[in-house]
Amino acid sequence: VQLQASGGGLVQTGGSLRLSCAASGRSISRYLMGWFRQAPGKEREFVAQISGSYSTYYADSMTGRFTISRDNAKNTVYLQMNSLKPEDTAVYYCATRLTGAWDYWGQGTLVTVSS
Repeated sequence: VQLQASGGGLVQTGGSLRLSCAASGRSISRYLMGWFRQAPGKEREFVAQISGSYSTYYADSMTGRFTISRDNAKNTVYLQMNSLKPEDTAVYYCATRLTGAWDYWGQGTLVTVSS
C-alpha cells in the first residue's frame, strides 16, 4: 500500500487545516490508520488513530482540537486540525498497520503555525 499525505501549509495561530492521506494499492477500509508528527529536533510522536470500525483515539494534547476521520469510498483518511498553536508546527505523517505494527508510512506534509 502507498500513502500520500497532503494539505499542509502555513497558518496563523488559531487557524485550521485539514490534512488528507490518500491510500493506493489496496483498500484500507479494514485497517487501523494513524497520524503522527515530528517537530524539528524532536522525536516522532503519535497524534491520532482511527480503526476500521471508526473508533478513534487521540494523544492528550490533541483531544478537542484535532479530529480524525475516514472515507473508505475514497480510501482516504483525514485530520482536521483546529485552534492551531505554534507548537503544532511539524511534519505530519500518516501510517497504517497491516501486520500489527505501524509498517506503512506516507511521505509527510509540513504544517507551520506562525505566532
